[in-house]
Amino acid sequence: MPPKPLLDPSQLDLGKVIVPKEEIYNWNPHRHEFQMLDGLVYVDYSTGLLAGYRDVRADEFWVRGHIPGRPIMPGVLMIETAAQLVSYYAMTATKRHDFLAFSGVDNVRFRGQVTPGQRLLMVGQMLEIRPRRCVGQTQAFVDGSMVYEGLITGMWV
Repeated sequence: MPPKPLLDPSQLDLGKVIVPKEEIYNWNPHRHEFQMLDGLVYVDYSTGLLAGYRDVRADEFWVRGHIPGRPIMPGVLMIETAAQLVSYYAMTATKRHDFLAFSGVDNVRFRGQVTPGQRLLMVGQMLEIRPRRCVGQTQAFVDGSMVYEGLITGMWV
């Protein structure tokens, strides 16, 4: 049974982008195929909660080979999307522009598949931001159903 959602997806206005892709990547250094977030729809620095999305496209690099005839988004790309969400929050909350490296993932569960044409909604809550590391709880949803959960750790380098 999935855990309680950090944010109720039905309560988010997915049509109201508050942080567009270009602004996300003023903070996150990822480029080209590894820009995993298309926009943020919710950020609350008082609670540590945020939500962003990724529109999964049929022309992405992994579609042809994972799985031919039935493409399923690799779980590792869901984890990377979660890491970029956590990175954006930690960097903007602290105003640090040094690199926040992905250093760990724990308690990951994949609860459903994600396919081209779907919108992956990634939500997170920062649990800790320290001078050397940060930790965020993350969950992802497609059409209101939880498809992923995991704890992301980053280390400033």
